[in-house]
Amino acid sequence: MLTTRGYATTGPTSALGPFQFERRDPKPADVLIEILYCGICHSDIHQARDQWGGAMFPMVPGHEIVGRVMRTGDRVRRFKAGDIAAVGCFVDSCRKCESCQAGLEQYCERHVAWTYNGTEMDEKTPTFGGYSNQIVVDESYAHTVSPNQPLANVAPLVCAGITTYSPLRHYQVGPGQRVGVVGLGGLGHMAVKLASSMGARVAVFSTSKSKEADARRLGAEDFVVTKDSKQLGALGSVFHLIIDTVSAPHDLNPYLNVLRRDGVLVQVGVPDKPLEVGPFSLLVKRRTLAGSNIGGIRETQEMLDYCAQKKIAADVEVIPIQQVNEAYERTIKGDVRYRFVIDMQTL
Repeated sequence: MLTTRGYATTGPTSALGPFQFERRDPKPADVLIEILYCGICHSDIHQARDQWGGAMFPMVPGHEIVGRVMRTGDRVRRFKAGDIAAVGCFVDSCRKCESCQAGLEQYCERHVAWTYNGTEMDEKTPTFGGYSNQIVVDESYAHTVSPNQPLANVAPLVCAGITTYSPLRHYQVGPGQRVGVVGLGGLGHMAVKLASSMGARVAVFSTSKSKEADARRLGAEDFVVTKDSKQLGALGSVFHLIIDTVSAPHDLNPYLNVLRRDGVLVQVGVPDKPLEVGPFSLLVKRRTLAGSNIGGIRETQEMLDYCAQKKIAADVEVIPIQQVNEAYERTIKGDVRYRFVIDMQTL
């Protein structure tokens, strides 16, 4: 077993602090990765504070991981020592069900081994995440990363990046389409960058006028202050796709009502309370309310390669691990542009 250092919380009201635990020795198909950077996702906060229910403590959060391969098993072919690798939201799945066979492991019908706050495939051994100095993972569930990318900025791509890339690809966004992005945070700023790079005309919906300059810098051509009903009403029904990244309870109907016929609103933010939808918001123009959950291994690698080619990465604020509790509070307040990333060398 590998003695591993990390930061953990022991309960929903506890702060994160130093924690030591054991990881398995690498198996023949495993890679041992020294974690260099780990992003802070809003879902880390939800789970560490048990806001979605089912939290397992002690918990080492973190599923936006970039690091250096230190050791490989005898059967590993995709990586060698010294390579840069990334690990996202899950580290294994059944590999046999229809979803896994289709490369959609995130929708595995049997069991997904989430990177943290989950269990390995034995459904007993708890998983611990990236707020730690090392991780062991089957090479099939790790991703190759261009060494030319700024690694701290790449870390959020394996969650925030793929969470927004996947619906953009699924709904075939491209030139001539109009895409709306609700919320300009960790997810939202990636949605703007990616949709814009695909040729769409992008609008940002935000409660804060102060984010307009940033939205335009990131690639948005339009900016709508959602507190101003006149701005929303003047839009008309023009959007092909809207990606809603907001994780707080909010009214979906104003966004549904600016979709064109057969337009789609995709929910990727996860509020901790149900959202209400008026039936007429959907049926008058045959609109669709959909959801999307990260991406599979194949699509995540495609996204990383695409971002390397297009020179797209997250806007980040790098912090030492000792500031993680402060970063949680600042994330809740929206006081970050646009993702905190922990420098794990400070552990």
